[in-house]
Amino acid sequence: MTALTGLKVVDFSKFLPGPYCTWLLADLGAEVIRIENPRELAKQRKVFGWDKLSDEKNARLRAHDILARNKQSVLIDPGSEAGREAIHQLIAQADILVEDYRPGVMAGMGYGWPEMAALNPRLIYCSVTLCGQTGPYARKPGHDPIALAIAGALGRIGEDPDRPAFPGVPVADLLSGSNAVIGILAAVIARSTTGAGQQVDVAMSDSSLALIGNVLSRNPDLAKAPPKGMHRADSGIWRCADGEWLVTTDMEPRYWRIFVETIGLPDLADRQMDRDSWPAMKDRIAAVMATKTLDEWLAILEAAGTQFAPVLTIAQALDDPHNRARKMVLDLPAPGGGTVRHTGTPIHLSATPAATPQVARPAGADTRRVLEGLGYSPAQIDALEGTL
Repeated sequence: MTALTGLKVVDFSKFLPGPYCTWLLADLGAEVIRIENPRELAKQRKVFGWDKLSDEKNARLRAHDILARNKQSVLIDPGSEAGREAIHQLIAQADILVEDYRPGVMAGMGYGWPEMAALNPRLIYCSVTLCGQTGPYARKPGHDPIALAIAGALGRIGEDPDRPAFPGVPVADLLSGSNAVIGILAAVIARSTTGAGQQVDVAMSDSSLALIGNVLSRNPDLAKAPPKGMHRADSGIWRCADGEWLVTTDMEPRYWRIFVETIGLPDLADRQMDRDSWPAMKDRIAAVMATKTLDEWLAILEAAGTQFAPVLTIAQALDDPHNRARKMVLDLPAPGGGTVRHTGTPIHLSATPAATPQVARPAGADTRRVLEGLGYSPAQIDALEGTL
């Protein structure tokens, strides 16, 4: 028994926010059927050179795809009449549909929200897009940085006050995918009362606006908001004697006092909010941190009980004992032997834990079984597969 056992999801998503949403749903136990368009798969394989690889190598690459795990794959042309009929049957039996096309594209293929609501009044139809279903930018194309820019968040990223910077990780994508899950589950709860489904409209630009909430909350007059970057002396990223990096966040007064006393700068203890002195204080702290290796500082600060962490590389994070103890790093069996490394499910439930992770199967691996479940005969399935 998992938390979302019994929920059926039809997944049209392709880009990061949508697949992240359905990945979370699948890991929490929902039955996710991924609709894979053979033309889009062929295009993807050519772009990355995968069309020159064997089926076995492609299957192993697929197993590395974390966001495709625990999902069933149906290879079908959603634009064909035969494919549309089969997909409509799936949607008629589903609880949730997730898509990430620009507004109007799903309707053009025959899967628009009003039509699918008429087909299945209990359907929860989640649309994840750059700028949402309404507004002047509704049909605007783009990815994560554009959403951040529209929300005013991109201009707050990085340390250089004169230049915006890319975040380096897909902030808007994953935040939007998480919001899609929240919206879907809120609609599921509402449906238990109303009996009716609804559309969930998640925009990456909307989700990104949450990232500027702290600036708005702390600066009623935005003209007086501080420039971007970490200016406080009680937090910083420090280079150690061996070239490794350490981050500290001793913002609470007691932690700040312990930190500066521990590193031998006790005179700074009562000057935490001396804003004019922050640059000089940071220079002094940086000079001290550069006198010892990372391992030496880790031992010293651990004994002192301050707020710190080494700045890990991805490889180091995957080997970190805490991440492994939390089951956030998984080595899963791969096709052809060996293992592939995945991140774990970030939601931990005590009574209904996440589903056992299964690596992604090759595209179309579940087509016949899913169509048989809809009542298709072997001959009908052969005919449908012959159109691909």
